[in-house]
Amino acid sequence: MVASPHFLRFTLGGWAAAALSVALVGGMSGAALAQSDTEPVRPLNQASSSLSIASGQQLMTEASAAIAEQNYDLAEEKLKQARESFNELSTYYQELAQLFVGVDTQINRSNREKALETAQLRDQASYQLALVYRSQDQPNEAVPLLMEILRSQQPTRELGQRAYQQLFELGFVDEPYAGRAATTPAEPEAPAE
Repeated sequence: MVASPHFLRFTLGGWAAAALSVALVGGMSGAALAQSDTEPVRPLNQASSSLSIASGQQLMTEASAAIAEQNYDLAEEKLKQARESFNELSTYYQELAQLFVGVDTQINRSNREKALETAQLRDQASYQLALVYRSQDQPNEAVPLLMEILRSQQPTRELGQRAYQQLFELGFVDEPYAGRAATTPAEPEAPAE
């Protein structure tokens, strides 16, 4: 006699009960059942979820393959999707970090690190997209992305410097930047008496 899934839900807890119910009703294999007991499947950790870092990275890989094949329309589409995904993730992680300020330092720190990681990935996707626009002779599309990267990365970081270099090569800015420290013009000397 097989126990009803309803009965098992009350006698077992959490994931084990759900996995056993699926096994009894849906025919889940013993190996899959054992895996569910030890490590529950977390849907948003899967590359198939649009709200996962792995999904955005997969889009970046697909864009790189499209660029290698000179399929710039597909590359543009994939990079836009990756950029949007990373931007959304970064925003969510920032919000979570803020919610835990003064509540739980570890959760705050963990989400702040995820926000930084996804923002960096977003900026990399933006940079690649700007290069795609540049290769298609669309500087008007590239400049806003490069400016966005500079605001995020600042000109002191490598990606910010590369974005500024692109602006220089496009002719948007006149002065090259080589990562040097800011200098102030010399004060004019007072006239001799």
